[in-house]
Amino acid sequence: MMIPVGVSNRHIHLSSEHMAALFGEGVELTVLKPLSQPGQFAANETVTVEGPKGKIENVRVLGPVRSLTQLEISKTDSFKLGVAPPVRLSGDIDGTPGITIHGPKGTVTVDKGVIIAKRHIHMTPKDAETFGVRDKQVVKVKTQGERALIFDEVIVRVSDDFALDMHIDTDEANAAGLKTGDYVELLPS
Repeated sequence: MMIPVGVSNRHIHLSSEHMAALFGEGVELTVLKPLSQPGQFAANETVTVEGPKGKIENVRVLGPVRSLTQLEISKTDSFKLGVAPPVRLSGDIDGTPGITIHGPKGTVTVDKGVIIAKRHIHMTPKDAETFGVRDKQVVKVKTQGERALIFDEVIVRVSDDFALDMHIDTDEANAAGLKTGDYVELLPS
């Protein structure tokens, strides 16, 4: 059974407090393009993130704003910034490194929030039933093509608010020769 892939480049989710500090009071995110998950979007707004060893400019802000600020980067990005983030599911930021964020109207330094996103599959309860899996189950996924490989330790995330999509970062996509819109196969448990 096949699942579409969404390759996730580095991006940041901002709290409303940090959004105001970086872009100005009352400024709201504007939609560049919708993402695969309902209600989520890539914003026109970008920031620069700075770590102990370097900085990365034009990091895309994803919307809508969230309760916590979180930067999701690849392992390759972590070397450039000089941070050592853990591999985590989105929202699990306790014990993670912080970062300095520069926007057009200000700068914010957070003491936590940098992660490498754990590969995962979003699906609805109906999708989960079809695939015979449950929320938080760990599965394996096989890619196709010249650089075919099996991704282990893929977390299933089930919600009525999701659309079927496997999320991997750019390092993982490059290793497997994948791009957004390609398909992978969920292997039987």
